Amino acid sequence: MPGIRTEGALQMLAEIGPTAAAFPSPEQLASWVGVCPGQQESAGQSYSQRSAKGNWQMRRLLSQAAHAASHAKGSFFESLYRRLVVKIGPPKAIWAVAHRLCRLIWKILHEGVQYHEQGAPTSSSKSIRRRQLKLTAEFRKLGFQVQFTPIDPSHP
Repeated sequence: MPGIRTEGALQMLAEIGPTAAAFPSPEQLASWVGVCPGQQESAGQSYSQRSAKGNWQMRRLLSQAAHAASHAKGSFFESLYRRLVVKIGPPKAIWAVAHRLCRLIWKILHEGVQYHEQGAPTSSSKSIRRRQLKLTAEFRKLGFQVQFTPIDPSHP
């Protein structure tokens, strides 16, 4: 799993247990760890979005793992971080990655599944087309008319 080495995995096993049997759902594990998003609201007014304190050892481990996983090239967690960081900022994006890691750890321990890296969820042709449209609009704002022709016929 990206971001989790042997020492970190052993520490997590010591905290959670080998099968995570104490936690019936991944949400309860995330709440115990303290990586679930906080939402304090009264009469329709939002007050605080801080997460609960939780288990400080697991929070530390998941925070370090989320930082490492968000910078692992070509991983799902890197694309998740990059997608969220523009919307909510770096600290909250790291906690969102930590939350996803926590839920994934529960699934691996509780259900006994193996982790298989899915890679980035976006296709390269889609991202190339999106960048092309963005650059075209940018040049148009500067007063230029641009037409892109691919060098390699296999690219869109």
